[in-house]
Order: sequence, then structure tokens, then C-alpha cells
Amino acid sequence: MNPLRILLGFASACAMVIPVKRALHMFQQNRYEYYRYTKWCTGNIGLGLKKITPEKLLVPAALIAGLLIRNETVKLVVLAVLAFLTAFLLFSDEKKAVHIKPLVYTGRVKRQIAVMTVLCIVLIWLFLYFRLDAYLLPAVYLLPWLLIYVMAVLTDPVETMVKKHYLNEAKSILKDHTGLIKIGITGSYGKTSTKNIVQAMLSQQYNSLMTPASYNTPMGITRTIREMLKPIHKVFVCEMGADHVGEITYLMDFVQPQIGIVTSIGPQHLNTFGSQENIIKEKMEIIEKLPADGLGIMNVDNDFVRNYKVRNNVRTVTYGIRSENADYRAEDIRYTPAGSRFTVVHGDERIPIETKLLGELNVLNILSAICTARGLDVKWPVIQRAAKTMNQVEHRLEMKIINGYRFIDDAFNSNPAGSEGALNVLAMMPNRRFIVTPGMIDLGEKQDAYNREFGKKMKDKADEVILVGEIQTKPIYEGLQESGFDMEHVYVVKTVKEAFALVYAKASREDTILLENDLPDAFSH
Repeated sequence: MNPLRILLGFASACAMVIPVKRALHMFQQNRYEYYRYTKWCTGNIGLGLKKITPEKLLVPAALIAGLLIRNETVKLVVLAVLAFLTAFLLFSDEKKAVHIKPLVYTGRVKRQIAVMTVLCIVLIWLFLYFRLDAYLLPAVYLLPWLLIYVMAVLTDPVETMVKKHYLNEAKSILKDHTGLIKIGITGSYGKTSTKNIVQAMLSQQYNSLMTPASYNTPMGITRTIREMLKPIHKVFVCEMGADHVGEITYLMDFVQPQIGIVTSIGPQHLNTFGSQENIIKEKMEIIEKLPADGLGIMNVDNDFVRNYKVRNNVRTVTYGIRSENADYRAEDIRYTPAGSRFTVVHGDERIPIETKLLGELNVLNILSAICTARGLDVKWPVIQRAAKTMNQVEHRLEMKIINGYRFIDDAFNSNPAGSEGALNVLAMMPNRRFIVTPGMIDLGEKQDAYNREFGKKMKDKADEVILVGEIQTKPIYEGLQESGFDMEHVYVVKTVKEAFALVYAKASREDTILLENDLPDAFSH
């Protein structure tokens, strides 16, 4: 083969690296699911192409040059130079990029990279062999997004075998760990906060392990069991996530907890569940599938939970703030910028609780942990000490100082109830109150309506509003207008970086900035 053609192939391979990485990144953020990935591609690839960047100008330039230049030597040299320049620009751009959730190089991703490498080499060779030189740079720039499907089909059998092996190993570890108290936690929101609070409370009396971060999928739970669960552990606190029908049922059969907690039920993941009824049924499976001697713990302030008729004879305990019939109820609640104080009412018992955690939702989360702790015979003084000393949950109404400015970090996720609770916390803060948000996602056909309502509720609770993403936040902007909010104090920016620059330019050290929701890269356009 002509050495210049080999040079063009090498240059094209270099130009293909970053598009491949970006495609793998989005496939990972969409949970390696064809449907999610396809939906993301159809909604975002077009937007990406509309944004003019230098390398995007080089791609059509290469096509034109390849079609117009007749001298093969000159053509190959020009195309190779354009390919190398495209690669340089792509690498430079990627180096400067700040990803909210970077690509994680798991074993699965490494296998995907190996297969994608082979596919890319084959693709480049075919274009060179059939002398489709003019089309090579456009192909290596665009086709990685489609090669993901070929790679996924080729690797699926291997991934299935790997999953099965690890799952069986985790099941065996759980089976051999006799006497282990297993606690399952699910809900549309509040799962991770509740898990952390339950862990903080139970660890005062038991050697306990919880699934870290948001490890709430079968493989995340499997990894926790295989790598972290030890014979010394007496309690395993397991967060159980679901965005499809059947996932909680699967996790219950896998972990087989004796205690199940339902934190809340709402319109989260409507796109994948299909209906609110499906969400209710799926989340309540954590109660329905408990053993006869188990314990179900439910938040009856939530309408969907309260109105659900449990068909399992398992013992249940309820908690709430507004529900007078709740077994454990919070009264005399007082919120301050430093935390919360309330009284737990259980029968004739009235127990004062003090905590650094902020907001009503955290009071509910603490109540669920109290129900769990009392079910495991943890004494009230131990519970009081745990509540007072437990740390704030990272990225969930977490008060922190960043560069000398006071932030309420509620960036992990956002939902209608959580966003309202965060606004209520912001409202009680002194001086000017800022909110930085890209809005809520994954709420199905009602997403715009929820975001519009979110905008309306900002009036009288925030003084300055910074919206990240013009398209994503349009309903919030409309809600602010409808509420009569002073629109001179509403700003729309393209990136989180721009939002922080604006905050630092306008806020003082005495003000408070609420970070409400932080979209992963797959949803940040």
C-alpha cells in the first residue's frame, strides 16, 4: 500500500480516538441500554452538529478537497494534514472539557475499547482499500456513534457471562453470611440520603456496611458484596434503584432483605416505567416480597404509599410529619441555617432530636432510620447521639463553603418534592438567595409542567435565579414570568462554568447559593 495512504490511515485513526471516547462515554451514561442511547443520540447529535467548532469545519473541507484534488499524492498529503489537525483540535478540546461524570474505565469499558479499536481499524482499512479517501475523515468523525451498536452486539454475550458469574458469586457470599441483617431501601427519591442516615444510626451499635455512592443496580450491589462485605459485618444496608418494571423484584430475589423501606413514590423515570401505576407497584414490591417475619417501613406522608394496599402479612411500621396516624411522627419542627430540631412521637414516647441536616425531607429520612433502629432494638440515647453527630449527606442539601461563599449543595438530583424542599430551605437563609439549576429531567410527558411549577415556586424564596441551558430551562423561565418574578434577576447561561462565574461576580460572602440538580453530561446540552 502507498506509504502516504498508510499515513492517512494513521492520521484518521488519531482523529477517531476522541469521537470513540465520547460515544463510549454517552453509552455508559445511558447505562449501556440501546433505547436510552438511541434517544440521547436522536436528541443531541443534531444539536452537537449545529455548534460550529474548528474541527467541524475541517471535516467538510476534507470531503471537498478529496473530491476536487486530482493529483493523488497531493490529495493524500492534504487529507492526512487535515486529519492530523482535526485530531489535534479534538484532543485539545477534550483536555479542556470538564465532565460532570467522566467516563469510568471499568472492565466492561476496557473490553468495549478493545472491540471498538478493531472495528475502527477495519473501517479505516475498508475506506482506504476501496479508495474512498474523500469520505474517510467524515466517516471517522461521525461513525463511532453507530459503531457503538455493532460493538454492543459483539460484546453482549461476554458481558452476560461476566454478569452471571459475578452475580452467582455475590449470591453465594450472601448465602454463606448467616445471621446477616439485610435492609433494602427504595423510593423515587430520598434513597441515598436515607441509606446514609440509616447507616450512620445503625453503625453506632452494629458493624454495618452500606452500598456506596449510588450503587443501587444489580452490578453495583454485586460489586459491593464481592469487594466490601466481610464476615465481621452484622448489617448490610442496600439501596435498590429501579427505572424499569421488574427491577425491584429482581433485586429482592437477589438480596432477600428482612427489612424494607419505601421513602417515597413520585413521577421519577416516567419515560421508562410508562405510567405512575407501574412506578407504585414496582416500588412497593420491596414490601410485598419481604419474608413473613420481616419488617416493612413506609412514609405515609406520601399519598401513593399511604393509599397502597399491602398484600403481604408482614409487620409494617409507618412514619410521617403530617400523618397523624403514623407510628413515628415528627412534631415541633424548627429549622435553622445550622440544622433542624424536632420531637419524635411514638405512642406515649416523646423524644427530642437535634441534627445538622437541613429541611423537611431529611426529617422524614431520619424518621425512617429511627423506625429501622427501633426495629433492631437500638436505644433512644444512641439514636439521639447518632442524629446529632451524623454528617450531612454529600450533594443532598449539604451546607458547604466553596471559595469563601456559602452554598447549599443539592446537586445530585432533583424531583418535584425535593426541589420544593430545597427552595424552602433556601427561603430561610439570610441576605440574598441565589439558585443555580438546569431543572429536572426524566419526568416523562409532565416534565415541562413540573419545571414550570418549579419556576413559579421560586418567587419569594430566591432573589437571583441562574438557569443552565436555554432549551432545558425554558419551562422554568416561563414559570418565573407567570409568577411575577422580577425577570431582571433571572439569567440564562450555557454551562455550569458560566453559572459559577456569574455567581462569584454577583454574590457576597454573606449570601447563600443553592445548587439544585447537576445534570450528567448526557443531559447537559
